[in-house]
Amino acid sequence: MTTAVPELAPLTPGARRVLDAASELFYERGIHAVGVDTISEAAGVSKKTLYDRFGSKDALVVSYLQHRDERWRAHLAAALAEVPEPGIDRVLVVFDASISWSDANTPKGCSAINARAEVSDDDGANSVFPEVSRQKIWLLELFAGLCREANIADPDATAKTLMLLYEGAIVTVGMQTFAGPFEVARDVARRLLSA
Repeated sequence: MTTAVPELAPLTPGARRVLDAASELFYERGIHAVGVDTISEAAGVSKKTLYDRFGSKDALVVSYLQHRDERWRAHLAAALAEVPEPGIDRVLVVFDASISWSDANTPKGCSAINARAEVSDDDGANSVFPEVSRQKIWLLELFAGLCREANIADPDATAKTLMLLYEGAIVTVGMQTFAGPFEVARDVARRLLSA
């Protein structure tokens, strides 16, 4: 399975309005709670335009997830560019970028996890689950690569532990169990990587 970001086709102005409206509505209200009527009304387009541009609600959900992932990866790439030298600090950049990203972009937790929680095997898992899985595998592979670059012992096992810390933090953001979960996860990751 490839974890690269699929090349996203340029969007027409109408398609961009649909995607922007759907993205806000899906994240705020949930996928099942938002129908195509609501999306088309919020976007100021007809349902025909929505279907002409995306084909189905499932395809629109996948596009929402892909475009959100593209924005996150750009944010993370910019943060990694500021710490170009391999080492523990570069690995920890993933947590630092998550801290700066989460307040503005993920007050309800991870859009991919939220989407997967809403989609059963009968109603969209064929399109949504592979997209969610691709995003999560990419992050695991990124952690492993950063650990290898930093000469961390057993980089694959360490990457899995870091992934668990990251995923636990992002779920905690959405659940609002306690403040600063990415800061806590970063501190645990730093101690793990320094051991």
